[in-house]
Amino acid sequence: MNKKIFGVVLGLAALAASTAASAHVNVGVGIGIPVGVYAPAEPVYAPPPPVVYAPAPVAVAYGDDGWRAREWRERREWREREWRRHEWREHEWRERHEWRGY
Repeated sequence: MNKKIFGVVLGLAALAASTAASAHVNVGVGIGIPVGVYAPAEPVYAPPPPVVYAPAPVAVAYGDDGWRAREWRERREWREREWRRHEWREHEWRERHEWRGY
């Protein structure tokens, strides 16, 4: 039993000694001698480039925009007319039947 207690005490002592051995203090002495002073370079002013005006582009029109564009424009106008007609009919129906929307 004494050997076991002695072993435990010896182990704790070794553990305590290893943590104490890892602690240390640093001391540093330095003499500051300036070797060179760094200064950024002076900014250099560069004038902006001159403004150059280009001539206006020439507009070229070839007349009619073609049957395809005319066809799509007519279809869009027809859809808008039909949508407005449908919305008006729905509005009239709601007014007649006093529909409140809830």
